[in-house]
Amino acid sequence: MSSGSGADSAPAPTTHETLAEEPAAGARKSSMFSSLKVRNYRLFFMGQVVSNIGTWMQRIAQDWLVLSLTGSATAVGVTTALQFLPMLLFGLYGGVLVDRLPKRRTLLFTQSAMALTGIALAVLTLSGHVQVWHVYVAAFAVGLATVVDNPARQTFVSEMVGPDQLQNAVSLNSANFQSARLVGPAVAGVMITGVGTGWAFLLNGLSFVAPLAGLLLMRSRDLHAVHRAPRGKGQLREGLHYVAGRPELIWTIVLVGFVSTFGFNFPVYLSAFADDVFHAGAGSYSLFNTLMAVGSLAGALLAARRGTARMRVLVAGAVAFGTMEIVASMAPSLWLFALLMAPIGMFGMTVNVTANSSVQMSTDPAMRGRVMALYMMVFMGGAPIGAPIAGWITDAYGVRAGLAAGGVVSAVAAVTIGLVLARMGNLRLSVGWNRGHPSVRFVPRENRELAAVA
Repeated sequence: MSSGSGADSAPAPTTHETLAEEPAAGARKSSMFSSLKVRNYRLFFMGQVVSNIGTWMQRIAQDWLVLSLTGSATAVGVTTALQFLPMLLFGLYGGVLVDRLPKRRTLLFTQSAMALTGIALAVLTLSGHVQVWHVYVAAFAVGLATVVDNPARQTFVSEMVGPDQLQNAVSLNSANFQSARLVGPAVAGVMITGVGTGWAFLLNGLSFVAPLAGLLLMRSRDLHAVHRAPRGKGQLREGLHYVAGRPELIWTIVLVGFVSTFGFNFPVYLSAFADDVFHAGAGSYSLFNTLMAVGSLAGALLAARRGTARMRVLVAGAVAFGTMEIVASMAPSLWLFALLMAPIGMFGMTVNVTANSSVQMSTDPAMRGRVMALYMMVFMGGAPIGAPIAGWITDAYGVRAGLAAGGVVSAVAAVTIGLVLARMGNLRLSVGWNRGHPSVRFVPRENRELAAVA
């Protein structure tokens, strides 16, 4: 299939370019918040700020409610797994639908469905009738809506801002989500200890009014036209073949799969560290999430300043992320563990933003829904596998062993994939100095003498 017109799609980089290429001299760099100049994206961004705060409140309240009802880290892992299981089972079909349907109308439907789910869980909790299976059902229902909502939101960004601002907008979306993470857990901690988890669920349901209003106020004429795929047979298979034929896509998705499945099980790890290791309450759990959000926000803003998404940044970020998890697993005190959440969040966000923007910018617009559905299926769908495993390791061997294992898998996967890509691109690792600073990068094998001079 063609790569699309230059107006809608960036050319897919080769393995050589994603690992080794330096920015061209005089390359144009956008400002950190340049995509907010676009009215439609500004409305979308503002609505997501409110909704994301509610989402983080519900995440904290949901994990704490399950832990309170069952006393089991495994049950928390099961809840997480149920929320992401639909993406694992149906994610690719959601991508096919997103490529066929108008994105704005699709988002109006999915956001409304998630709002109703939050309100229903609030009613059950506030009335005193909530049971753990109610939380399981609610988590699964949110997961079903997410099957379509996630690829629709991811691909709708390109329709709002166009290809020139795509990298910046993707980074700001992540910064938006992490900014809300600074507020949501803190408010949730206060509400849980003060008035109970039910009010957090209610506020999350009501918070969806903001993104729904933003979608309704957008100007259709200002959206960038994108060709929608017609109904037809073999579209799912076509999307898989498209990804399989592009190493820069498939290896990015594979690496994200390892990191998200085994390294991103923070609902299991952080609740267990707060409750079992440091014998603290919901306030400490919220503190861990808040400090991780500080690092994640810094990582997202740094990504917004970068002009391109390179594979070497992705690999290095994943290695650093895994290493910091191993270090945190051995932290002897609550405050040292809490402080380590910031670099873990920063490197984790580097992996997330770099992979997301790289995949979108390398994909034909007509295929973007299916490709992003596959990406999100791997990114989010790994939780049904990883979360129960993390919960079992935590219950059987302790949370320190669980967190360390996730870090080892993430780091080893990153190193292995980096070496595979370097070999495919005929590259080698160069360690030296660049402008007075240590430099570790991949360079073409034929440029040995140039690397030695640098």
